[in-house]
Amino acid sequence: MRETPLPSTQILVLLLLQLAEPITCLSINPYINQLVSELPVVGGDERKVGYYAGILVSLYFAAEAVTILQWSRLSDHIGRKPVLLSGLLGTIVSIIMFGLCRSFSALIFCRCLHGMLNGNIGVMKSMLAELTDETNMARGFSLIPVIWAVGGTIGPFIGGVLARPQDRWPNVFSHPFWAEFPYFLPCLACAAYALFSFVMAAVFLKEVNSGIPRGGTCEILEGSLKDEEEKPLPLSSLFTRPVLTSVANYGMIGLLEMAVTTLLPLIWSTSVEFGGLGMSPVSIGLWMAGYGTLNGILQYVAFPRIVGRFGPRRIFITSIIAFVPIYLMFPFENLTLRSGSGACTLWVLIMLQLGSISISDMGFSTCSVFMYVCSAAPNRRSLGATNGLAQTVVSIQRTVAPAAAASLFAFSVQNDILGGYFTYVVLLAAVCGSMFFAVQLPKTTWK
Repeated sequence: MRETPLPSTQILVLLLLQLAEPITCLSINPYINQLVSELPVVGGDERKVGYYAGILVSLYFAAEAVTILQWSRLSDHIGRKPVLLSGLLGTIVSIIMFGLCRSFSALIFCRCLHGMLNGNIGVMKSMLAELTDETNMARGFSLIPVIWAVGGTIGPFIGGVLARPQDRWPNVFSHPFWAEFPYFLPCLACAAYALFSFVMAAVFLKEVNSGIPRGGTCEILEGSLKDEEEKPLPLSSLFTRPVLTSVANYGMIGLLEMAVTTLLPLIWSTSVEFGGLGMSPVSIGLWMAGYGTLNGILQYVAFPRIVGRFGPRRIFITSIIAFVPIYLMFPFENLTLRSGSGACTLWVLIMLQLGSISISDMGFSTCSVFMYVCSAAPNRRSLGATNGLAQTVVSIQRTVAPAAAASLFAFSVQNDILGGYFTYVVLLAAVCGSMFFAVQLPKTTWK
């Protein structure tokens, strides 16, 4: 079947809007551990940084889990655009406030505020499903990880380069304000992009499903998403096998992915003697930016063809298996530095790890778990609620994963369990548990 061209203008505006989330979320990764280490709550003990950094990362997703289903269901009734614009405003306010925080309690408040006011991710997936059909859905959904890869390039670059500008450019940022709020500049840059996205969406984004029944625009959901005239179903009607299986897989891969996202900057910034690599925020930002660029290219160019050849289920299972080398590389990287094997060996291990992360990202892209979730929706008018339920579950998992992974890492190091490497044994067990859910997916999307 010939592929229908994507509605380029609407897709572009939607992706520009979505880009604000990874930029604002991931920009803090290069400096979050250094920021926490400077707070009185740590008391100068580097081994405690993981606990508190994990809490900050988790709280965003905890707050998001509380409200995202309500935002998504609201979009089924009043339309996608008003909800998306509200989420962008919440992002702008919360990230500006985050850069002005000088206490752990204030940081907690800002992270919670950001999560509660931003219900965009589930709404965006619903809108993308409405903009695509059965011939171009894989291509359309492959853009989601591309955007996260672009955000994974820009966000960490902003955070790593612009953090503590008074140290890097003392002649330009000599005002005492920058010494008092050394992490405000990257937050300001992220807020500026979010404001740009808000203006673009307000002017150019057109409503697809305003909550008023209209002609079909989403043939991909034919069969599982029935007549456009149907009303949004009650929440209890979403508890079907296709929905629950798809949501469970989304939640498990979200847990595994978030553990990696948390551990990567934490371990890279931790000193070698405590199980890390001792990298600076700038080095972390540059490594993550380079990876984001390559990953974005692969996700859009190569992976749609791969899934077309091997099928979504096989690719999804491969993406789960890829977490095994991802987690195994962490102890080997640390052992390489401890043994003095040299920088070249370390670089090879890091590139193997980042390559495996790129493969794992296929679980979010062309195969795609999003496609399974959308095709499982009972009807078209419940698409927002279905995506909201999926995003609620994955937000809960992403709440647990950062705090659990970071705390487990700190606990393993402090108590020298398995040489400080006990964390990776637990995570590998979680990969095995994820396989139980992955093998229950159908070979193609739900009929």
